[in-house]
Amino acid sequence: MIEALRDVEVSIGAKFEDSVAVSFGNDAAAILAAQEKVALCDRSHWGRILVGDADRLRFLHNQSTNDFQKLKPGEGCDTVFVTSTARTIDLATGYVLEDAVLLLVSPNRREKLMKWLDQYIFFADKVKLTDITDDTATFSLIGPESDAILEKLGAGSIIGQAYASHQLLPILPNLSSDAGDKVEVRIAVGSGLAIPGYTLIVPAGDAPKVWSNLVQAGAVPMGASIWEQLRTEQGRPVPDRELTEDYNPLEAGLWQTISFNKGCYIGQETIARLNTYKGVKQQLWGIRLQAPAEPGSIITVGDEKVGKLTSYTESDRGCFGLGYIRTKAGGEGLKVQVGEVEGEIVAVPFLTYTPQ
Repeated sequence: MIEALRDVEVSIGAKFEDSVAVSFGNDAAAILAAQEKVALCDRSHWGRILVGDADRLRFLHNQSTNDFQKLKPGEGCDTVFVTSTARTIDLATGYVLEDAVLLLVSPNRREKLMKWLDQYIFFADKVKLTDITDDTATFSLIGPESDAILEKLGAGSIIGQAYASHQLLPILPNLSSDAGDKVEVRIAVGSGLAIPGYTLIVPAGDAPKVWSNLVQAGAVPMGASIWEQLRTEQGRPVPDRELTEDYNPLEAGLWQTISFNKGCYIGQETIARLNTYKGVKQQLWGIRLQAPAEPGSIITVGDEKVGKLTSYTESDRGCFGLGYIRTKAGGEGLKVQVGEVEGEIVAVPFLTYTPQ
């Protein structure tokens, strides 16, 4: 955690757990901002891994589900790292730079991925891994008015670009600064959720003033607890819940992260076979619940076990969960029992179930 950034966040009401700002004491306002205006979430506890040297694109192409070799500097994509049997390790976003690829990975996966990727670098490979998490910060602007914030910062050139497109842009460290005081921030299209927005990768030394400027420009601070609520309602799967060695990316609804046309990669044979022979036996869905339920609860239809609840949240919109449901049992609209609680299967915006 960047101590100067922590001090700034504490000064506006942040409460921390394990060096993560979980709340700013404004949860209702933060949710409303993400839905109708713009919220600002500190995701600096997420990992940032720089993959460099001449073979970087080929290496990532061979180690994950998406097609890195077609990407040019300034472009990016979501991708899934999987085991040799196509079980999920992490959902990451890769940003292709001029001389490296910057991976934004889940908070509890950075060390595991560093070790996992390192074991596939062989003697002749020109690949270098660098963990830059402590040297940088990550902020997400989330909400339909995110464009207006970038315009105020003088960073409007990224507006309207494709998902995961990114630019290194000079922005004002505060709205009263002279143009000569601008700092460079990498701004990427996409909030990390299925809500419009942007992700900013900021040098650690500039993080406090950039955060303060975003708040001054009108972004409402949002804690990690609200991020967790929104990602559950939107269906973004996370490691140790939806992304485990019990599930593959097709079951996890991450079809948009998979290239079915590129060559071999780790786990490719299993994924191709599941797609070709329609072998996806379970799928991740949203579940609208009538009452609270515990993750891990068995999901049934009648007397038949059809799945398991993996995540749960509640808000003024009601009780909601994510869970894997056997494909043959049905999908959207299916009435289920989650433990002792009644529920209904619903679609969520982050997930897809067919090739994109």
